[in-house]
Amino acid sequence: MLRRIRSLAPDYPQPLAAKVPEITALFWVLKVLTTGMGEAMSDFLGSVSVPLAGAVGIFGMWFALRLQLRAREYRAPIYWFAVMMVAVFGTMAADGVHIAVDAPYAATTVLYAIVVAGVFLLWYRSEGTLSIHSITTQRREHYYWAAVLATFALGTAAGDLTAISLNLGFFDSALLFAAVISVPALAWWRFRLNPIIAFWAAYIVTRPLGASIADWLGKPASRSGLGLGDGTVSAIALIVFAALVAYVAATKRDIQSATEEHALSPHLSPYLEPLVDSPALAPSPADG
Repeated sequence: MLRRIRSLAPDYPQPLAAKVPEITALFWVLKVLTTGMGEAMSDFLGSVSVPLAGAVGIFGMWFALRLQLRAREYRAPIYWFAVMMVAVFGTMAADGVHIAVDAPYAATTVLYAIVVAGVFLLWYRSEGTLSIHSITTQRREHYYWAAVLATFALGTAAGDLTAISLNLGFFDSALLFAAVISVPALAWWRFRLNPIIAFWAAYIVTRPLGASIADWLGKPASRSGLGLGDGTVSAIALIVFAALVAYVAATKRDIQSATEEHALSPHLSPYLEPLVDSPALAPSPADG
C-alpha cells in the first residue's frame, strides 16, 4: 500500500508547508460527510456497473492522490478531493475482499485492523511521530495517506460487522459509533490521553459512523434503511461537500500556520484544537 502511494509521486519536490488541514470542528464535519458519501457513491456505482465502479474507484483515487502529492502545500479542494476518492476506493477495497473470498465481516475487520496497526508502526518507527502537524515531507505524507486508506477500509468493515453480522441495523450502528467516537475525547479530557492517539482513534471511527448514517438514509426499509436511495444520498452529500470545501478554501481558516506555536489548552477538546505534542502528553521527545 505504501509503495503504491509512493509510486504516484516519486520525484516531486519537498512540501513548502504542512500538507494537511488544521483540525477544527469543520474538519470533523467534512470527514464524516466524506465517509458517508464514499459509502453511498461506491454502492450506487456498483449497482449501476461493477466494472464502472472499479474504474472510477481506482482511477479516481490515483488521479486525486497524484494531484495531492504534486502540490507543495495544503489546498482545500485538492486535499478533500483526495479524501473523497480514498473514501470511495476504501469502501470498494473492504467490500471487494468480503465478496471475492466470501470472508465474514469479522475477519475483514480484523484484517484491516492489522493493516492499520502495521502502517502506524512503520510510520512511528520511521518518523518518531504520528502527528498530523508533522506532515511536511514526502515520506511522512506517504505514510499519512497509507494510514488514511487503511482506516477507511477498516471503518467500512467494522460498520458492516455491526449493522449486518451483529444485526444492529444501520441506525443503531450509527448511534453506537456516535457513542464510541466520544470515548477518545473523554479519555483525553479526564485521563490525559495523548492527543495524537485521541485524534487517530476518532479518525478511524468517523468512517463507520458516516457510512452507517449514509446506509441508513439510502438503503431500503427491508435492510433497516429509510429508502432514499444511494444515488440520492450521494448527490445530496456531494452538494453539501462542495459547498463546505468552497467555504474553507475561501476563508482559509483551516491552513496550518508555519510559524505559530500550537499549544493544546487543557480546557479545550483535542477534536477542535491542533493535535500537537505536549511534554506532559507526548509518548517520546521525538513526537511532533
